[in-house]
Amino acid sequence: MLENLKEGLRSVQANLLRSVLTALIVTIGITSLVGILTAIDGIEYSVSESLSSLGVNTFDIRSKRNRNSSRQGIKEKVYKSLQLNEVQRFIDLYKFPASISLSADLTGIAEVKHASKKTNPNIGVTGVNEEYLSIKGLNIDKGRNFSPLEIQYGTKVVVLGSKVVKAIYDDNEDPIASEISFKGTQFRVIGILKEKGELAEDNYDNMVFIPVIVANQLASGRGLDYELAVGVTDVTKMDMAMGEATGLMRTIRRDQIGNPNSFELDKSETLGEQLEGITSALRFGGFGVGFITLLGAAIALMNIMLVSVTERTREVGVRKALGATPLRIRQQFVLEAIVVCLIGGVAGVILGILIGNVIAGAIGIDGFVMPWLWMTVGMVVCIAVGLLSGYYPAYKASKLDPIESLRFE
Repeated sequence: MLENLKEGLRSVQANLLRSVLTALIVTIGITSLVGILTAIDGIEYSVSESLSSLGVNTFDIRSKRNRNSSRQGIKEKVYKSLQLNEVQRFIDLYKFPASISLSADLTGIAEVKHASKKTNPNIGVTGVNEEYLSIKGLNIDKGRNFSPLEIQYGTKVVVLGSKVVKAIYDDNEDPIASEISFKGTQFRVIGILKEKGELAEDNYDNMVFIPVIVANQLASGRGLDYELAVGVTDVTKMDMAMGEATGLMRTIRRDQIGNPNSFELDKSETLGEQLEGITSALRFGGFGVGFITLLGAAIALMNIMLVSVTERTREVGVRKALGATPLRIRQQFVLEAIVVCLIGGVAGVILGILIGNVIAGAIGIDGFVMPWLWMTVGMVVCIAVGLLSGYYPAYKASKLDPIESLRFE
């Protein structure tokens, strides 16, 4: 076996140009396969890292949607919305290790003013607690987050989205500690959010955030739609956390045994599912491109090996005359094909990793990804291509008649 491996390397060296061109075809196939999959891995890793802050490791508790519809003449029950005292009591009593954010949308058509400048009347105002920004993955660019005391006592402070800042402040003006007003109330700016971009239905850059008690006061008796988001640190304990939250909220809402929940509780994993669907489709496409290229490489390699068998008919005759069995002859040619594929495969894996990371970097993904799984898959595919492409020529060589082979010119 070792001698046949050495013979394969000697054959590659003897027919260097032909071997390099054949290996190059395999290299292109493996590069496309590993490159695309590396880029997808880089994107998925980067997005997955921040998905916990976008709702994958959280579940939401909100008021039950009251559609007031009827089925077969029976009117659907209308449930009372979650009240501020109920959600605050939930936050106080929930003992499972988790962070809990509270939010309520006050308006989506506010006009924010600073000095002589004002925004269009399309600014969203949301009342929040101190955990909201971290659970939603919103980072502070300047200033700070709300303090628990500001939330507790309803201090008139505000955190601004980046678009709001651009609309009412000059480039050289520092918004921190300045005064703004909306809905007839003055607020002191304590923080500016980093630009987030529009995600799903929430455009955080075009929003302002205030303490939830202040939002309740500004609602002027109008009931706000309060929503809790519970962020669980250990995702494996999500079901346990949801069960405990359901039991506690049913107690707070005084839901009787046997009756359905008077609130909605949803696991926020839609974004994770969407990401998985997209990356699965991209992986399938990557496999498709790589497979087609490798199929071309396999056909080319088989053709080269058939030519090689014909050229070396006399050599096969000599080997058989010296006692080489058909098995050894098959091994020699199959190993030669595998050696050519492995040379192309190693080059393809290296190029694939580099190109994949370049693609991921070009679309703003930080970090260098080493896709050990796809590297292994690439090398296994190389060996499989070499085995499949080399077997028929090897079988043909092993069946040559030694007398006729020795006469071959």
